[in-house]
Amino acid sequence: MQTNPDKLTKKHEELTHTDLLKVVSHTQREKDEWFINSIMVEGVEVPFKFKRKQPYRTLNKGQRVNMTYYPQTEKIAGLEFEIMKVVRIKTS
Repeated sequence: MQTNPDKLTKKHEELTHTDLLKVVSHTQREKDEWFINSIMVEGVEVPFKFKRKQPYRTLNKGQRVNMTYYPQTEKIAGLEFEIMKVVRIKTS
């Protein structure tokens, strides 16, 4: 099923859609039954995170992606960190 980012952002005002973000790094690790993905993009100091049941394709440095996401906080060792929770990701 293909989702339209414009429909998502109109339906959920907290969502942001950005095109042509340049990947700086992409890591993927397995936790329980999920694959946790973290992506850093050029010009943004906050990681973009999402999880999937299957591994996601490897994103190379310099590759362009379109993402729909919303800000979220994650608590690690008693400290709160800002992250971007990815709802939709597509390579450009």
